[in-house]
Amino acid sequence: MYRLVIAEKPSVAMSIAKVLGATARKEGHMEGGDRGPADGWLVSWCIGHLAGLAEPAVYNPNYDKWRREDLPILPESWRFTSGKDKREQFDILRTLLRREDVSEVVNACDAGREGELIFRTAYHLAGCTKPMKRLWISSMEDSAIREGFENLRPGSDYDGLHQAALCRQKADWLVGINATRLFSVLYNRTLNIGRVMSPTLALIAQREAEIAAFEPVPFYTVELDCGGVTLTGERISGKEDAAAIAAACEGSAVTIQTVERREKSEKAPALYDLTTLQRDANRILGYTAQETLDYLQALYEKKLCTYPRTDSRYLTDDMENAVPNLVSIAATLCGVKAAGTVSAAQVCSSKKVSDHHAIVPTPSAATVDLASLPLGEREILRLVSLALVRAVCPPYRYAETVVTADCGGQTFTVKGKAVLDMGWRACAALPKDAALPDGLAENQTLAVDTVQVKEGKTTPPKHFTEDTILQSMETAGAGEMPEDAERKGIGTPATRAAILEKLVATGLVERKKAKKITSLLPTQAGSSLVTVLPEVLQSPLLTADWEQRLGEVERRELSPEDFMAGIAAMVDELVKTYRPVPGAAVLFPSDKEAVGPCPRCGGAVTESKKGFFCENRECRFVLWKDSKFFTAKKKTLTKSVAAALLNKGRVKLTGCFSEKTGKTYDATVVLEDDGTKTNYKLVFGNG
Repeated sequence: MYRLVIAEKPSVAMSIAKVLGATARKEGHMEGGDRGPADGWLVSWCIGHLAGLAEPAVYNPNYDKWRREDLPILPESWRFTSGKDKREQFDILRTLLRREDVSEVVNACDAGREGELIFRTAYHLAGCTKPMKRLWISSMEDSAIREGFENLRPGSDYDGLHQAALCRQKADWLVGINATRLFSVLYNRTLNIGRVMSPTLALIAQREAEIAAFEPVPFYTVELDCGGVTLTGERISGKEDAAAIAAACEGSAVTIQTVERREKSEKAPALYDLTTLQRDANRILGYTAQETLDYLQALYEKKLCTYPRTDSRYLTDDMENAVPNLVSIAATLCGVKAAGTVSAAQVCSSKKVSDHHAIVPTPSAATVDLASLPLGEREILRLVSLALVRAVCPPYRYAETVVTADCGGQTFTVKGKAVLDMGWRACAALPKDAALPDGLAENQTLAVDTVQVKEGKTTPPKHFTEDTILQSMETAGAGEMPEDAERKGIGTPATRAAILEKLVATGLVERKKAKKITSLLPTQAGSSLVTVLPEVLQSPLLTADWEQRLGEVERRELSPEDFMAGIAAMVDELVKTYRPVPGAAVLFPSDKEAVGPCPRCGGAVTESKKGFFCENRECRFVLWKDSKFFTAKKKTLTKSVAAALLNKGRVKLTGCFSEKTGKTYDATVVLEDDGTKTNYKLVFGNG
């Protein structure tokens, strides 16, 4: 008998097959095993999502067209379909799952919510009921795979995770299909709406609105140079007031009032989870969140880094003894000297680890030839390695001195730092802090050498970069949520990169580079969409609430049926109560060239493949290119002919074919439309 292992990708399946000894290549799977065919392994793979929720037209052919009267679309019984490009591999999996000599199935897809969904969808769609086990690992190293197979868990342990994944998929379908169709029909343009996508778009659009509305306010500060010590006064709104203070200080002396010295320390930053790595990679290397995830996924599959899609920044307690060796490997990879004493305990805390621990290099990375790696993978591996070396270092310790002084009845201050122990900062390329001269004391008098009035202006908020939008997505709405909320912010570490890419791909957000910084800006369509979206679709509270409830589904504290009932009710209310914003048509100008005005509603008529359509979908005016009126006369309804009909109501045609006589003639075609039906009339001569 065989045990069938199903991985998420072919590359992962090959690594697993090698460890299990399944080295015989078959069609769509590997076969074999160290214990012989009587107790062997079959190892196959999905190609991401082999099957997904069916399109609306599968439930009803009428749903092929987008019409408001068909909304909301709420399937009673959900259907799944496999795409043509993946059907061959699904058929192979279905055959393997149904083989009589397969006694057990092992889910070896990625150890997370989506991995569970990918496997279970294929498993159920194939009609399989065989016993199921779960492989749950955080590294693709051979030793981790072996240990994982020695500790396979019952598949039933993850039934809640699968239900949560399925609820997430169905809920996103309901919101995406219904809201996208509703707003597209109402505003005559395809407008993509999503549970996570729309609140993210709202954040970006709101930031641009704040920048556009910002009016800089001037301010002034007086600076005193006292023999190498520069003291600064408070901000002053009036230029004349600042000038008066400066004049009073000219030729005067400064009397030091207080000298406060405090020793402070900064702990080393924690290890990377996916979001913090994506943020640093964007800020330091200029990589997009998706690029970072792709590079990290490749490193994971090459056994050089641990599992990418994690929201934990610590290792588990049982990894503490392995940390010193990992730090040594990491120091070599990133080219820095490791600390003399490795404080492994400060990066290990099982209480702070969820499904997967923080991202760190694997022991296998010790033998990698860095030069052989693509540049992106090499740079990400170095960042991950540096984070580990830094995280086990002692704190950065410094003495901060704050000096306050009086001159001309005004208070001036200066701060300085003296390094006591570089600690983790010895591994980080950070600017050095300025120190104050020794010997400054209370009641000491300093001569004022020069006085300057510095002018400044308040600055607007900065455009979002991928670094800062990821931070905002992580914390959005947190202040409005209960402290014990399990999930705060928009999306999850595993989904945020894809959301940003979809916003760009659908034309709602664009990337603009200026002075080596790439900003994320809303397009005109993106800003307009936020203007007409109701608050429920813009608020990060919606997605945070969903994630909270999905966690309850996963823990089996909330039934999937109750969760979906809430989503269906929200979608139903949206469709039934939303009304278009008056005058909002101007917010969504067509990106197509107008051929002419619509004779029914005055809207723009634009060219499509089959005809010339009014952009107001509720109007339904159209001039069909294959109209028998023109084809019978062996004439073509071209763009110029349609333009004349729409703008002038008539067009002169020469060489029209007569079916009765077989001859040609010239005539004027007049367009007639009664509001529901379009006709053409021939006029001869000057009529």
